[in-house]
Amino acid sequence: MAEAVTPHFHNTDGVEAISIGVKEFMCIGAQPPQDHPHVFLDMGDDSEKVCPYCSTLYKYDPDLGATESKPTGMLIRV
Repeated sequence: MAEAVTPHFHNTDGVEAISIGVKEFMCIGAQPPQDHPHVFLDMGDDSEKVCPYCSTLYKYDPDLGATESKPTGMLIRV
């Protein structure tokens, strides 16, 4: 059975909101070594989710791919 890949996003730049093309993802805060505990977030039926550790607002954008973000460069790994 193949495992699903969960993209990991960071907010090292401290932007207020990040648009992403997935509803299930991991937030790691800033890039290591300043990262917070890696937390799995699921938007469910909503189109936005706030990380409980770093307060980054993630917004779902269906026009983006699973590894894309606005601003660009916020994906750390899949």
